[in-house]
Amino acid sequence: MRVLLSNDDGYTAKGLRILAESLKKIVDLQVVVPESNCSGVSNSLTLNRPLNVNVDCNGFFIVNGTPTDCVHLSLTGLLDKKPNIVIAGINNGANMGNDILYSGTVAAAREACVFGIPSMAFSLTGKGWEHIDTAVKFAIVLIKNYIKNPINGKFLLNINIPNVPSSQINGIVITKLGKRDHSKDLIRASNPYGETVYWIGAVGSPIECIEGTDFYVTSRNFISVTPLLTGVDSSVVDDKSIFNEWLSNIKI
Repeated sequence: MRVLLSNDDGYTAKGLRILAESLKKIVDLQVVVPESNCSGVSNSLTLNRPLNVNVDCNGFFIVNGTPTDCVHLSLTGLLDKKPNIVIAGINNGANMGNDILYSGTVAAAREACVFGIPSMAFSLTGKGWEHIDTAVKFAIVLIKNYIKNPINGKFLLNINIPNVPSSQINGIVITKLGKRDHSKDLIRASNPYGETVYWIGAVGSPIECIEGTDFYVTSRNFISVTPLLTGVDSSVVDDKSIFNEWLSNIKI
């Protein structure tokens, strides 16, 4: 099984590094990642300048571009062989509800689907890496399940794992997207030259946290698996019954 791993937190991110160490033991792994944090860049492609690609001591391809750039380059000639599946993450913080519109992590997975390749985007809810071991453990469980029980067709799964000890995970649930309130007001500040600058306001709170949504299940320490359409291709598998059957192979 050939796997392409990317992210939006950059090549130094703990979530990427630990997941890569675990993945390379079970798959033919290639890692293509941004050189810096690209959170919130969505599906942006870099078209106004050429991209540089460097290879670090671990064999990671490091691109001075976006997560979408990384996957796009990988699938259009950068790699000798195309992957069977693309994995994005593990992101530092949740990607639920409206977050997917902005998420670079989900964007990397979405770009794979555009090219007809199935993908999974993994995020650890809550900032910080306190329980990254939980996220890695269950990411590997889900990826191994795909290797043993492949799903027919292309798909995009947005997966959010609660930031708790693995012993507190109550199960894995197929969900739909919840909704957040709009962002908080912008923040005005001054730079060292006395010029007014603006910060984007804090993310809004969940306003649709009903049963069956990603917000609801993660708040109860279940892993949320949300099948997503790509927005450009309605042939992407999003039938919950298919994924519920697929998850039935996993025992926690």
